[in-house]
Amino acid sequence: MNASTSDNQDILLDPQTQIQTPLSQSDPYSHSQPHPVQAQPQPQSQPRRPRGFAATAAAAAAAAAAATSTDPTNTVSVNVSGKGKREREKEKERTKLRERHRRAITSRMLAGLRQYGNFPLPARADMNDVLAALAREAGWTVEADGTTYRQSPPPSQMASFTVRSVESPVSSASLKNCAVKAAALDCQPSVVRIDESLSPPSLDSVVMTERETRSEKFANASPINSVDCLDADQLIQDVRSGEHDDDFAGTSYVPVYAFLATGFINNFCQLVDPEGVRQELSQMKSLDIDGIVVECWWGIVEAWSPQKYVWSGYRELFNIIREFKLKLQVVMAFHEYGVSDAGEVLISIPQWVLEIGKENQDIFFTDREGRRNTECLSWGIDKERVLKGRTGIEVYFDFMRSFRMEFDDLFGEGIISAIEIGLGASGELKYPSFPERMGWRYPGIGEFQCYDKYLQQSLRKAAKLRGHLFWARGPDNAGQYNSRPHETGFFCERGDYDSYFGRFFLNWYSQTLIDHADNVLSLASLAFEDAKIIVNIPAVYWWYKTSSHAAELTAGYYNPTNHDGYSPVFEVLKKHSVTMKFICSGLQISGHENDEALADPEGLSWQVLNSAWDRGLTIAGVNALSCYDREGHMRVVEMAKPRNDPDHRHFSFFVYQQPSPLVQGTICFSELDYFIKCMHGHISGDLVS
Repeated sequence: MNASTSDNQDILLDPQTQIQTPLSQSDPYSHSQPHPVQAQPQPQSQPRRPRGFAATAAAAAAAAAAATSTDPTNTVSVNVSGKGKREREKEKERTKLRERHRRAITSRMLAGLRQYGNFPLPARADMNDVLAALAREAGWTVEADGTTYRQSPPPSQMASFTVRSVESPVSSASLKNCAVKAAALDCQPSVVRIDESLSPPSLDSVVMTERETRSEKFANASPINSVDCLDADQLIQDVRSGEHDDDFAGTSYVPVYAFLATGFINNFCQLVDPEGVRQELSQMKSLDIDGIVVECWWGIVEAWSPQKYVWSGYRELFNIIREFKLKLQVVMAFHEYGVSDAGEVLISIPQWVLEIGKENQDIFFTDREGRRNTECLSWGIDKERVLKGRTGIEVYFDFMRSFRMEFDDLFGEGIISAIEIGLGASGELKYPSFPERMGWRYPGIGEFQCYDKYLQQSLRKAAKLRGHLFWARGPDNAGQYNSRPHETGFFCERGDYDSYFGRFFLNWYSQTLIDHADNVLSLASLAFEDAKIIVNIPAVYWWYKTSSHAAELTAGYYNPTNHDGYSPVFEVLKKHSVTMKFICSGLQISGHENDEALADPEGLSWQVLNSAWDRGLTIAGVNALSCYDREGHMRVVEMAKPRNDPDHRHFSFFVYQQPSPLVQGTICFSELDYFIKCMHGHISGDLVS
């Protein structure tokens, strides 16, 4: 008897034995011939109830055990029916399908986070990577060992908090008057609740800590005034819009400048309405505006003859601004302004340049159909002596140097605080790829503007250096001004924009924009020496949710989802110590518009601002030409000085544009006054209506 028992134990423990273990101890997916089973004692605790195929295997094991209990020799033969085997095979297939479906969903979610949210997730990201990325996006710090905390409370206080789970959504009622005692938290782990409906910039303001006890009431809870208590203000920012969302008291002071409406200086450089200017400036002064922005138009000052500059109207205007003791920013406007209802340009580029253009139309940007755009000069002539013996950048430099010499006294007195350099269409660093005169309407993708002979020569030279001279052409499947990306072979999903030729062309096209900025800013730095220089970056946010970012590509920014188009531009701005000014749309895209244009102004702003801040650029803001409501103003303020930024970065100043003079009553003064107070950090909860 003892020898038999010993032999059986040796057989069960020997990994090389051919005798199989009981079904309840073996792989449930193994279906062998019937085998002897040794009875085992029942466990003391009730095991978890098995599911699916495991349940079938467990049932077979139970039947075997029952048979064993009646067999005096303690051995049985377990026969699995054909029906049970088929059920197990079906369950295995269903499990595989569910797993494939789950993996496909996970893959699409990770791809979306990488593509549209710029999350730096690894190729084989797991749930920990995703949670860490989302936490960092919300302003939390996640260390390598998984420790997660916020920066605002001191580390010693945060040590007593253990993040246990994430729940949603959170209601504003449950956030009222909540205070947590540290001693209680040591015994009961806290729960962080996050409102998933909020955007990343505002996510940081609705984090709360509460006990697990669901019966606890917060509505009438009073603060715990004890030295052992953690100040609730360090944990909670109430989401009530009337109290805390609009509370910018004590935040950074962001100076606010206002654009002086175009029209006070006529085409002969005369100030046409001095009293109207004084009334306008008086109104701005009453709103506590810090300064004024004035556009100096190249087409007015050097209108009739090369290097014959007339500054008389601007001199009179600047003297009035000096009377009101306001700061002054001046825009070097090398583009045209506006078109009347009759189709006439209100302020064109100089007449002597237009005369040259009649004989040599290639000095202007040209689309694929050969249509010329006289809004500004082509960058192809930056170094071509086609303007009465001067190159394009020499013409810009002479204009800037003349301004610097004419108003040297205002620079010396500190009245002129900054100079903005116009670098393209609408004064922004971009190609004129969306000209309304050519029939473009939002949200068309626009067209490439590189078909004048000078830019074509540059493209041919680049193609020859690359060794593919047949690439010296623009894409022939990029659509028209009002096309949609999916309607073209170049911009569609997996389109030619990402082919070998597409990457070559887009690199050359964007590099031409960068070279233009570099050339002009080099001379601007010489003309204005130590003055602050500003460059305006456009906000081309439509089609941002597509893979190609077609509208940005035609504007000159090579910024599809697999390429950062703003970093090389910002490297040039950093090289010349330039302040980057970016348009804050203040828009909240509706579902219909979002479906139509796949627009994402917030996503674009997030990319542009963070890329510029990461390179140490000074950043300023300007609003789009529209009158905002309170909600729109608050979005702009939150962008100008985000309260959840651990580095406390903010705009150096903000420029407010109005479509017409303030005195005409088109601006809501109460809203503008409220906006300025928020920018200045003077708004507190008791001032909010």
